[in-house]
Amino acid sequence: MNKRIIMLMAAALALLSASGQVTFTGVGQYPVIEVTPDISTGLNKIYVVYDTQGVGMNYASQLGERAIWYSYDSRGGGYAEEMNGVTWDGYSTTLPQVRPNTGYIIEVGTDRFYCWVVNYADYFASLNDMFCESENPCSLLTLKVDGIAHEIPYTTINGRPMVLDRELELSYSTLEWDDSTHWQDNTVIEKFESLDDGIQVDQPLCNTVFRLSGDRFLKEWGLEEVVESRYYETQAVGCGTTAVQEDRGNNNEKGLDNGLGGSAPVHIVFTGYPTDAVVYRVWEIATDPEMEEVILQFNQDELDYTFNDAGTYYVRYMVANAAGTCESYGETYQVTVSESELVCPNVFSPGCTEGVNDIWKVSYKSLVEFHCWIFNRWGNLVCEFTDPGSGWDGTYHGKLVDTGVYYYVVTATGSDGVKYKKRGDITILRYTKGAGAAGGGTEGGTGGGEY
Repeated sequence: MNKRIIMLMAAALALLSASGQVTFTGVGQYPVIEVTPDISTGLNKIYVVYDTQGVGMNYASQLGERAIWYSYDSRGGGYAEEMNGVTWDGYSTTLPQVRPNTGYIIEVGTDRFYCWVVNYADYFASLNDMFCESENPCSLLTLKVDGIAHEIPYTTINGRPMVLDRELELSYSTLEWDDSTHWQDNTVIEKFESLDDGIQVDQPLCNTVFRLSGDRFLKEWGLEEVVESRYYETQAVGCGTTAVQEDRGNNNEKGLDNGLGGSAPVHIVFTGYPTDAVVYRVWEIATDPEMEEVILQFNQDELDYTFNDAGTYYVRYMVANAAGTCESYGETYQVTVSESELVCPNVFSPGCTEGVNDIWKVSYKSLVEFHCWIFNRWGNLVCEFTDPGSGWDGTYHGKLVDTGVYYYVVTATGSDGVKYKKRGDITILRYTKGAGAAGGGTEGGTGGGEY
């Protein structure tokens, strides 16, 4: 392949790559901004020209094919009219003077190119000042802008009126709960297609300055307008909460659920995390989910509380600002404390198999008072403990006691007010290697009795 053929092929490829391309002449220092609209508009492109005065439009068609131009207005492409004055140089067609805010259909054979040209000079944005108006200081804030940035209209091929998004950008600071134990500083950025009477936003949860900038076209031309509000002191409040229940880890305690509550005593640390404007705070404990039957109140952020009585309780954190005009509520926690239960086993086998029936323990739930005494056959006290989660390992003065029968006495009080007084015998067994496992266990003993 010789050099001449290569050059001809390169020229042909250059012409093909330029086919169907729109360019503008006389635009000055501010280049035309190209926007690709949604496919539903039927438009291939929207062109934003800083000022259409003296601006021409060129369409590069395929070699040897002349383009026919049509223009349409707000009625849509169905009312398009063929344009006069379009020149042809054997390669491209040129419209010497662009019509502002007009739709164009450029036809080459069976192909059509659809576009809309915006004269930005007719919709110039200007931002001078911004003021905060707290009509609802607890939830909504209105920002009044001294300036203009009206809607930029255009029309789809089928005559549907649309608005070109200016992407005016408002930024400000607030706080955001991270669902753990912290309020995080967060910069909010909201975008608006135009300005009308004002901007409404959620009240920030911290003091801040509002900054409005734009629009996207001025920004691209290096002419971005920026305006800031005065320092805004918020009145809005918010709160986050956590609840952490103590895990006693007693394997002989029943009623330990995944949720809050279970076997008493239920010890929970509730922590509230208020936002900046909070002055008043309170933890409330009620007996109904609507929090109408409040039985206790605590004016603090951290509540370290133990539930001893059986029943269902509801706990909630509430905060307010200094004037008491704005309030916020945390999650309502449900705490269910179970009724009591006490079962004493009658046999175990210390010193045989570690971890298998080698400690004598009661099976229980929701005991708020407990005392146990264990005696040998001669009435000597060999073990005493007051924690129902504890037990007897079968030793006395550090040595395993002999097999045989021992006796227990247990007194206890349940979360439901039930008084327990139990006594009975405990049989200690020894098993030789290879013998079956000891009977009994921590539940279902048969030697207990009331006295």
